[in-house]
Amino acid sequence: MQSKIWLSSPHMGGNEISYVNHAFETNWIAPLGPHVVGFERDIKDFLQTNKEVAALSSGTAAIHLALVMLGVSAGDEVICQSMTFSASANPILYQGATPVFVDSEPQTWNICPEETLRAIEDGIKRNKKPKAIIAVHLYGVPFQVDRLREISNHYNIPIIEDSAEALGSTYKGLQCGTFGDFGVLSFNGNKIITTSGGGALVCPSVEAKEKVVFYATQSRDPQPHYQHSHIGYNYRLSNVSAGIGRGQMEVLADRVAARRAMHEFYVDLFKDIPGVTVFSADESVSVPNYWLSSILIDADKTGGKTREDLRLFLDALQIESRPLWKPMHLQPIFASYSFFGSGVSEKLFEDGLCLPSGSNLSDEEKGRISAAITTFFSN
Repeated sequence: MQSKIWLSSPHMGGNEISYVNHAFETNWIAPLGPHVVGFERDIKDFLQTNKEVAALSSGTAAIHLALVMLGVSAGDEVICQSMTFSASANPILYQGATPVFVDSEPQTWNICPEETLRAIEDGIKRNKKPKAIIAVHLYGVPFQVDRLREISNHYNIPIIEDSAEALGSTYKGLQCGTFGDFGVLSFNGNKIITTSGGGALVCPSVEAKEKVVFYATQSRDPQPHYQHSHIGYNYRLSNVSAGIGRGQMEVLADRVAARRAMHEFYVDLFKDIPGVTVFSADESVSVPNYWLSSILIDADKTGGKTREDLRLFLDALQIESRPLWKPMHLQPIFASYSFFGSGVSEKLFEDGLCLPSGSNLSDEEKGRISAAITTFFSN
């Protein structure tokens, strides 16, 4: 049996082990230490920002603490992009707040500014002005930053920028993760770089970062004994994981280039296959990292072949692919919450497929992918 080709597997650069060994040799096996500080500095330098970075245990933790920092509590409403992974929405419920889901727009597959406006105005009419907007750079493609920021500023509603999939993507020359009132990064095992598990929150000031770190370390008051005046969380990144991250940051630019090369691989592969569109951004505005390369399949133009037919065909050949994120408003846990949209995300989910996009795919594996897809559409 042939080996499995994964959708997006971890890709080590080689120098991670030296940082990890240093953590062991110096006995910094704790959720603090010099590599945590260094990793935060490395991220800040890469983002080329004056904002501050707090390294955390996951991107989900980062979203949760962003909501805490913005004062979101029980009874509040938070607008959230519907087409995303559930980690974007779950923390809203952690706070006892209510998600209001908004559809995608077809250009970037991200939160639709006009439907966001509708959701805000509806909330205001009900005396429930949303407390925050969670917008996602889906698959590394930036959302319409300028338009959403215009809406945010007009209504004075802060943006939590979920850049979990978009480290290394840029919008008008600036790095994703720096556009929101708070920015969220993820270093999960399938992301463009990884710490195994981990994330970060990009904060607007030193004071904001200090408060985030306070909450992330169980909200321990500055007393010689254990005293707590606020609800706290165990969300800080370990020094060992941060060491992995420091090694990964050294190769981040190469990883972005490799993911973008995989996108071009698929653009070339599908250029003569009717009914298949490779998801691509307007690169005069944004330069995505193309964390996952994705396609849309129009069964009316492929002789009835669907994205599920292709997924199953690839799976039988030990090639992993996956449907696009199922929109949150279609998920059983979120089905009772409000949704503003016209069916764009539903259609994307029905027709869309993510293809193997790892930065460590070999030429042999690319050949297998090419042969499989060519065979599928030629039969």
